[in-house]
Amino acid sequence: MNAVDFSPLLRTAIGFDRFARLLDGARVQSEAPAYPPYNIEVTGDDSYVLTMAVAGFGPDDIELVVREDTLFISGKAPQGEGEARRYVHRGIAGRAFERRFVLADHLLVQGARIENGLLHVALQRVVPEALKPRRIPIVSGAAQPEASRPVAIEQEPHAA
Repeated sequence: MNAVDFSPLLRTAIGFDRFARLLDGARVQSEAPAYPPYNIEVTGDDSYVLTMAVAGFGPDDIELVVREDTLFISGKAPQGEGEARRYVHRGIAGRAFERRFVLADHLLVQGARIENGLLHVALQRVVPEALKPRRIPIVSGAAQPEASRPVAIEQEPHAA
C-alpha cells in the first residue's frame, strides 16, 4: 500500500505529460531490481561517467538507446547461456537486463566503452548559449554609447 496514484490529479492537467512520466518512472525505478550494479561519478563541472558492472557481456550483447530524456541500457544474455551447463557454484549472473536513467536537461551521451567487465558511459552537460546566464552592463545616461541611444524617426508629412 505504498503506491500513490496521481491519475486523478493528472486528468485535469494539460501539458504536464513530462511530469506524469517522471512520477511513473520514479515508481517503476523504486520497484526495479538492482542488477547490474552501477556507479555515477562526477568527473568535472559538467561531466559524468556512468559505470556499470557487465561481467560476461561483450559489446554486441549490450545496447544503449537515448529516447527523449531517458537513457536505456539493455543487455541480452551472453552466448552459450542456453547450453546445458552444470555449476558447483554460480555467482556471475549472466541474465538479460534493462536499466533506465532519466537524463537532466541538456545532458548528452558522449560515448561508451567496455573495459575489464565494466561499461563506461560518458555524459556531458551542454547548455546552449541562449540559455546560459549573461551579465548585462549598466551604463549611466551620459556615458551611453551612440549606437544604443534611442533614435528619433522623422516622418514626412502626407500630401493631402
